[in-house]
Amino acid sequence: MKVWMWNFGWAVLGLAWLGPLPELAQVSFAAHMTLHMAVVAVASPLLAIAAAGTRLDPVRKVPGLFSPIPASVGELLIVWAWHAPGLHHFARHSLIGFVIEQSMFLAAGVWVWISAFGGSLPRSPARSGAGVIGLLLTSMHMTLLGALLTLSPRLLYSHHHSGWLDPITDQHLGGAVMLVVGGIAFLAGGLWLTRDLVGDGENGSARLSVASFQTHCGSASHE
Repeated sequence: MKVWMWNFGWAVLGLAWLGPLPELAQVSFAAHMTLHMAVVAVASPLLAIAAAGTRLDPVRKVPGLFSPIPASVGELLIVWAWHAPGLHHFARHSLIGFVIEQSMFLAAGVWVWISAFGGSLPRSPARSGAGVIGLLLTSMHMTLLGALLTLSPRLLYSHHHSGWLDPITDQHLGGAVMLVVGGIAFLAGGLWLTRDLVGDGENGSARLSVASFQTHCGSASHE
Protein backbone atom coordinates (compact mmCIF):
# COMPACT_ATOMS: atom_id res chain seq x y z
CA MET A 1 0.00 0.00 0.00
CA LYS A 2 2.75 2.45 0.97
CA VAL A 3 4.75 1.61 -2.16
CA TRP A 4 1.68 2.23 -4.30
CA MET A 5 1.05 5.58 -2.62
CA TRP A 6 4.71 6.60 -2.95
CA ASN A 7 4.82 5.79 -6.68
CA PHE A 8 1.43 7.37 -7.35
CA GLY A 9 2.48 10.55 -5.53
CA TRP A 10 5.53 10.97 -7.78
CA ALA A 11 3.40 10.17 -10.85
CA VAL A 12 1.00 12.97 -9.89
CA LEU A 13 3.92 15.37 -9.51
CA GLY A 14 5.30 14.31 -12.89
CA LEU A 15 1.97 14.87 -14.62
CA ALA A 16 1.48 18.19 -12.87
CA TRP A 17 4.92 19.65 -13.64
CA LEU A 18 5.74 18.04 -17.00
CA GLY A 19 2.24 18.16 -18.49
CA PRO A 20 0.42 21.16 -20.00
CA LEU A 21 -0.54 22.80 -16.68
CA PRO A 22 2.60 24.98 -16.19
CA GLU A 23 2.15 26.54 -19.63
CA LEU A 24 -1.62 26.92 -19.22
CA ALA A 25 -1.08 28.50 -15.80
CA GLN A 26 0.62 31.46 -17.48
CA VAL A 27 -2.73 32.54 -18.93
CA SER A 28 -5.29 30.77 -16.74
CA PHE A 29 -5.79 31.10 -13.00
CA ALA A 30 -7.92 27.94 -12.98
CA ALA A 31 -4.99 26.00 -14.48
CA HIS A 32 -2.64 27.47 -11.85
CA MET A 33 -4.96 26.41 -9.05
CA THR A 34 -5.37 22.91 -10.50
CA LEU A 35 -1.57 22.63 -10.51
CA HIS A 36 -1.37 23.95 -6.95
CA MET A 37 -3.95 21.49 -5.64
CA ALA A 38 -2.28 18.58 -7.45
CA VAL A 39 0.92 19.37 -5.52
CA VAL A 40 -0.35 20.17 -2.01
CA ALA A 41 -3.62 18.24 -1.77
CA VAL A 42 -2.88 15.10 -3.84
CA ALA A 43 0.86 14.44 -4.25
CA SER A 44 1.95 15.74 -0.83
CA PRO A 45 -0.38 13.56 1.29
CA LEU A 46 0.42 10.50 -0.81
CA LEU A 47 4.19 10.99 -0.37
CA ALA A 48 3.94 11.93 3.32
CA ILE A 49 1.66 9.07 4.33
CA ALA A 50 3.81 6.62 2.35
CA ALA A 51 6.95 7.84 4.14
CA ALA A 52 5.37 7.98 7.63
CA GLY A 53 7.00 5.54 10.02
CA THR A 54 9.73 4.50 7.56
CA ARG A 55 13.42 5.46 7.42
CA LEU A 56 12.38 8.35 5.14
CA ASP A 57 10.22 9.86 7.89
CA PRO A 58 11.97 13.01 9.21
CA VAL A 59 9.63 13.23 12.21
CA ARG A 60 11.45 10.31 13.81
CA LYS A 61 14.79 12.15 13.57
CA VAL A 62 13.87 15.77 14.31
CA PRO A 63 10.35 15.80 15.80
CA GLY A 64 10.82 19.36 17.03
CA LEU A 65 10.67 20.64 13.42
CA PHE A 66 7.53 18.72 12.59
CA SER A 67 4.80 19.80 14.96
CA PRO A 68 1.42 19.84 13.15
CA ILE A 69 0.07 23.22 14.26
CA PRO A 70 3.23 25.30 13.60
CA ALA A 71 3.53 23.48 10.25
CA SER A 72 -0.04 24.48 9.41
CA VAL A 73 0.72 28.13 10.22
CA GLY A 74 3.88 28.01 8.11
CA GLU A 75 1.95 26.51 5.20
CA LEU A 76 -0.68 29.25 5.52
CA LEU A 77 1.96 31.99 5.26
CA ILE A 78 3.58 30.38 2.22
CA VAL A 79 0.31 29.80 0.34
CA TRP A 80 -1.15 33.24 1.01
CA ALA A 81 2.13 34.99 0.17
CA TRP A 82 2.42 33.27 -3.21
CA HIS A 83 -1.16 34.30 -4.02
CA ALA A 84 -0.39 37.98 -3.56
CA PRO A 85 -0.63 39.45 -7.08
CA GLY A 86 3.06 40.45 -7.27
CA LEU A 87 4.53 37.05 -6.34
CA HIS A 88 1.84 35.25 -8.36
CA HIS A 89 2.77 37.26 -11.44
CA PHE A 90 6.49 36.57 -10.82
CA ALA A 91 5.85 32.81 -10.70
CA ARG A 92 3.71 32.84 -13.85
CA HIS A 93 6.21 34.64 -16.07
CA SER A 94 9.60 33.59 -14.70
CA LEU A 95 11.06 30.09 -14.69
CA ILE A 96 12.96 30.88 -11.49
CA GLY A 97 9.79 32.17 -9.89
CA PHE A 98 7.86 29.08 -10.98
CA VAL A 99 10.51 26.71 -9.60
CA ILE A 100 10.70 28.53 -6.26
CA GLU A 101 6.90 28.71 -5.95
CA GLN A 102 6.31 25.04 -6.76
CA SER A 103 9.21 23.89 -4.54
CA MET A 104 7.79 25.85 -1.61
CA PHE A 105 4.28 24.51 -2.26
CA LEU A 106 5.59 20.93 -2.23
CA ALA A 107 7.77 21.49 0.84
CA ALA A 108 4.91 23.17 2.73
CA GLY A 109 2.44 20.45 1.74
CA VAL A 110 4.73 17.61 2.78
CA TRP A 111 5.63 19.50 5.97
CA VAL A 112 1.99 19.67 7.07
CA TRP A 113 1.06 16.12 6.11
CA ILE A 114 4.18 14.39 7.49
CA SER A 115 3.87 16.39 10.72
CA ALA A 116 0.35 15.03 11.14
CA PHE A 117 0.93 11.44 10.02
CA GLY A 118 4.63 10.85 10.76
CA GLY A 119 6.55 9.72 13.82
CA SER A 120 6.44 6.40 15.59
CA LEU A 121 3.81 3.88 14.57
CA PRO A 122 1.24 3.39 15.90
CA ARG A 123 0.86 7.15 16.28
CA SER A 124 0.55 8.54 19.76
CA PRO A 125 -2.87 10.07 20.58
CA ALA A 126 -1.08 13.36 21.28
CA ARG A 127 0.35 13.56 17.75
CA SER A 128 -2.94 12.42 16.22
CA GLY A 129 -4.82 15.09 18.19
CA ALA A 130 -2.39 17.83 17.14
CA GLY A 131 -2.52 16.49 13.57
CA VAL A 132 -6.32 16.78 13.51
CA ILE A 133 -6.09 20.42 14.58
CA GLY A 134 -3.30 21.19 12.11
CA LEU A 135 -5.13 19.67 9.14
CA LEU A 136 -8.44 21.27 10.06
CA LEU A 137 -6.73 24.68 10.35
CA THR A 138 -5.23 24.15 6.93
CA SER A 139 -8.64 23.12 5.55
CA MET A 140 -10.15 26.31 6.99
CA HIS A 141 -7.61 28.69 5.47
CA MET A 142 -7.80 26.86 2.11
CA THR A 143 -11.57 27.22 2.20
CA LEU A 144 -11.33 30.91 3.16
CA LEU A 145 -8.86 31.78 0.39
CA GLY A 146 -10.86 29.77 -2.14
CA ALA A 147 -14.07 31.53 -1.11
CA LEU A 148 -12.45 34.98 -1.38
CA LEU A 149 -11.20 34.19 -4.88
CA THR A 150 -14.54 32.71 -5.90
CA LEU A 151 -16.73 35.50 -4.55
CA SER A 152 -14.52 38.48 -5.34
CA PRO A 153 -16.25 40.83 -7.81
CA ARG A 154 -12.85 42.30 -8.72
CA LEU A 155 -10.20 40.75 -10.93
CA LEU A 156 -7.10 40.15 -8.78
CA TYR A 157 -4.76 38.75 -11.45
CA SER A 158 -5.09 40.97 -14.50
CA HIS A 159 -2.44 39.11 -16.52
CA HIS A 160 -4.71 36.09 -16.96
CA HIS A 161 -6.54 35.84 -20.29
CA SER A 162 -7.19 32.18 -21.01
CA GLY A 163 -9.25 32.72 -24.16
CA TRP A 164 -11.77 30.04 -23.22
CA LEU A 165 -13.11 31.89 -20.20
CA ASP A 166 -13.34 35.58 -19.43
CA PRO A 167 -10.78 36.56 -16.75
CA ILE A 168 -13.17 37.00 -13.82
CA THR A 169 -14.90 33.66 -14.52
CA ASP A 170 -11.47 32.03 -14.78
CA GLN A 171 -10.54 33.48 -11.36
CA HIS A 172 -13.81 32.28 -9.84
CA LEU A 173 -13.27 28.78 -11.26
CA GLY A 174 -9.75 28.69 -9.78
CA GLY A 175 -11.09 29.73 -6.38
CA ALA A 176 -13.72 27.00 -6.57
CA VAL A 177 -11.04 24.39 -7.35
CA MET A 178 -9.10 25.46 -4.23
CA LEU A 179 -12.19 25.59 -2.07
CA VAL A 180 -13.45 22.15 -3.05
CA VAL A 181 -10.25 20.11 -3.59
CA GLY A 182 -8.15 21.72 -0.84
CA GLY A 183 -10.96 21.87 1.67
CA ILE A 184 -11.99 18.26 1.14
CA ALA A 185 -8.44 16.81 1.12
CA PHE A 186 -7.34 18.40 4.41
CA LEU A 187 -10.71 17.80 6.06
CA ALA A 188 -10.52 14.11 5.06
CA GLY A 189 -7.01 13.88 6.52
CA GLY A 190 -8.22 15.34 9.81
CA LEU A 191 -11.12 12.91 9.96
CA TRP A 192 -8.79 10.02 9.20
CA LEU A 193 -6.60 10.92 12.18
CA THR A 194 -9.69 11.25 14.35
CA ARG A 195 -10.07 7.48 14.05
CA ASP A 196 -6.83 7.09 16.04
CA LEU A 197 -8.41 8.92 18.96
CA VAL A 198 -11.83 7.31 18.78
CA GLY A 199 -10.49 3.82 18.15
CA ASP A 200 -8.00 4.00 20.99
CA GLY A 201 -10.76 4.42 23.53
CA GLU A 202 -9.89 4.80 27.17
CA ASN A 203 -6.25 3.90 26.70
CA GLY A 204 -5.85 6.73 24.20
CA SER A 205 -7.61 9.19 26.45
CA ALA A 206 -5.36 8.24 29.32
CA ARG A 207 -2.23 8.80 27.25
CA LEU A 208 -3.55 12.06 25.79
CA SER A 209 -2.45 14.09 28.76
CA VAL A 210 -2.23 17.86 28.69
CA ALA A 211 1.54 17.69 28.92
CA SER A 212 1.93 15.35 25.96
CA PHE A 213 -0.52 17.37 23.85
CA GLN A 214 1.39 20.58 24.55
CA THR A 215 4.56 18.81 23.60
CA HIS A 216 3.24 18.07 20.09
CA CYS A 217 1.66 21.52 19.67
CA GLY A 218 4.83 23.36 20.54
CA SER A 219 7.70 23.97 18.18
CA ALA A 220 10.16 22.23 20.47
CA SER A 221 8.27 18.97 20.73
CA HIS A 222 9.88 15.54 20.75
CA GLU A 223 8.46 12.09 20.23
